[in-house]
Amino acid sequence: MGASNKNTRIALGISTASAIFVVIAFFSPYWLVTDGKLANPKFLNLGLWEVCFNHFQDIHRFYDTRFTGCMWVFEEEYYIIHDYLLPGFYIAVQFFATLCFVACLVALPLTLAFLKCSRDDDRYVFLLLTIGAVEVFGSLCGMLAALIFGANGDRRDWMPHWQNNDMGWAFALACIGSAFLMPAGVLYIVEARRERYKRLNEIGNREVNDYANDYNTRRYGEGVQTDI
Repeated sequence: MGASNKNTRIALGISTASAIFVVIAFFSPYWLVTDGKLANPKFLNLGLWEVCFNHFQDIHRFYDTRFTGCMWVFEEEYYIIHDYLLPGFYIAVQFFATLCFVACLVALPLTLAFLKCSRDDDRYVFLLLTIGAVEVFGSLCGMLAALIFGANGDRRDWMPHWQNNDMGWAFALACIGSAFLMPAGVLYIVEARRERYKRLNEIGNREVNDYANDYNTRRYGEGVQTDI
């Protein structure tokens, strides 16, 4: 089994929990929510891919259409408010959050391969380094997405009643999951470096022992032949 020591077991546990948080946050429409203080809020909640309105109308009054219910943010019905609904920062959040999500998906088969890999396998160090690098990259992307959304999610020119909008629990999960992917990835990389140094030391000691044995064999072997 690959996770045969404390470092790899801790890294495995942290990365598993982090990936679960990232996946839940990625699909949950609760990154931004109304605080419930308004009797009839026009905005209810929003995630990366879904938004819920309650008789919401274009703030510029270009159209009389009112939107009610929850729909995909790229729904054709929303095309008349795409410039309002999909600002640049929101697209950036979707992009970086998707990279983080993909990193978690890529790490999954690599982790399964690692768990089935023996420490003596030539792929052991490579898998550790790859998983660590993927998770560090995913963590950076996820934290960047959370940072951008946290700075812009409740700004005045986006969702209505901005003063009554709060960051939701899915945003919190995204922050936690993204942040904890970093130490998990670092632990994998540290373990890979430790294993590599261990193997180099073993190879060095083996070469020294082989050289010493060869030297002793030649020396004492020649001495025996001379005496004869």
